[in-house]
Amino acid sequence: MANGANALLVGGRRGAPAGGSGTPWRTRCAWPLVAVAGAFTLAQLLLVRPGLGLGWDETVYVSQYAAQAPPAFFSAPRARGVSLLVAPVVSWSTSTELLRTYLALLSGLGLCVALHVWRGLFPDRVLTVAGALFASLWVTLFYGPQAMPNLWVALGGLVCAGGFLRARADRRDRAALVGLAAGAALMAWMRPTDAVWLTLPLLALAALRHRRLAVVLVAGLAAGGAPWVVEAYIAHGGLGQRLSEASRIQGGLGWNPAVDDQLRGLVGRTLCRPCTGPLPHPAVMAWWFVLPLLAAAGLAVAVRARRTAPTLLPLACAATAAFPYLFMIGYAAPRFLLPVYALLAIPVADALVHLVTRPDGRPRPVAATATALALAGHLAAQYAVLDRTVERTTAHHRDWARTAAQLHRLGVRPPCLVTGADAIPVAYYTGCSSANVRGHNVNSTEAAVRSTAHRIPTAVLTRPGGAPPAYARDWATHRSPLLRLHIAPAPRRKPPV
Repeated sequence: MANGANALLVGGRRGAPAGGSGTPWRTRCAWPLVAVAGAFTLAQLLLVRPGLGLGWDETVYVSQYAAQAPPAFFSAPRARGVSLLVAPVVSWSTSTELLRTYLALLSGLGLCVALHVWRGLFPDRVLTVAGALFASLWVTLFYGPQAMPNLWVALGGLVCAGGFLRARADRRDRAALVGLAAGAALMAWMRPTDAVWLTLPLLALAALRHRRLAVVLVAGLAAGGAPWVVEAYIAHGGLGQRLSEASRIQGGLGWNPAVDDQLRGLVGRTLCRPCTGPLPHPAVMAWWFVLPLLAAAGLAVAVRARRTAPTLLPLACAATAAFPYLFMIGYAAPRFLLPVYALLAIPVADALVHLVTRPDGRPRPVAATATALALAGHLAAQYAVLDRTVERTTAHHRDWARTAAQLHRLGVRPPCLVTGADAIPVAYYTGCSSANVRGHNVNSTEAAVRSTAHRIPTAVLTRPGGAPPAYARDWATHRSPLLRLHIAPAPRRKPPV
């Protein structure tokens, strides 16, 4: 076997280096990868648009360090990574447009870095196609500029798996070790449980044959997950209690097949809970069934080319990352599988490149034409779903903004308190604190809300047709686009001393 990194660089064409030039991966920029990352950023800004308001989960993450509103309740499953990621912007600015632009640029840079880690393991043209495939999915574009953790787990997973393969091939590759640790830390920083599931194949292989890599990988996971563990003991009664609480909030982890739920989410349902209704049109979900077939074809190409490891390992990581979301959680959200799509993109791209080119590098005209038509149809379906999702989400967020504006007109201004239905996002838009006396985000009691209403402006929100709590039944009621607003009497001012 060849020494060093070249042991994994054997391409499918008479043993040529996969990188195509022999130039070290760390010292030569691949402009096609930069172009893909730049196009990804530009597409986010044009198609998702910076004016898209903040969603429910985003208001939780952003509010932890925001200048706009007090911190919202932070439930057990959440980690602080996203909050810290956006803190440099939201701590001094209330502009959603600035935040979206910042995250679009950052996610484009992250995709570029993640693809560069794989240089030499696969030809640049394969990585370019892989980046384009992943970046053009509606779910990737939609969540690229959002303050959500899943895309960052995906990019961290790519960096981690690529760094592992490089370090495995060349013990002197210090940059690969840094990538391995940094990717693991980024994943654990964003979603510790996802990081563990994704790295299970890496941990198993490292424990058996590469103890040094096992130490680096565990160190990265520990560094990223340490804040979550420490917070478990400070605020949740211990790690076991926090995991149990997180399981309860997610509906109880166990055998809960959710493959059909994930299919229903492909139509643009950002959270499918409960996940009912018909399956999407075949044109919308066809790519989901083609994806594993192309991934298997990519593995067959790799086996024939005698470079199995760089393909098999990301496939194994994708399988373990997908397992809890396909079989252990009784609901679905398309963003949950972003790490899976990122890891599958490279083997899928390898299969497509092999399909449309001959061994000597010349194109196969018939296969290339058929593939181009299929990809054009796929992109059209992805854009249609993205456009509808952005339009629907924007309208929903505008309703929250209108409700906040109405609360301001009714005298509910900071410092203030909002409780009831949609309390967390509406409170953020209003600049108020939020309180919940039931559900997954309990952080107060009715007695505490009543007491607060005597001191600061307070509103209880209910759905149309819903009754307010007993203590608010004599409060003034007003209609908003989605909710009923029950406003407490103006707090009595203390007489001047």
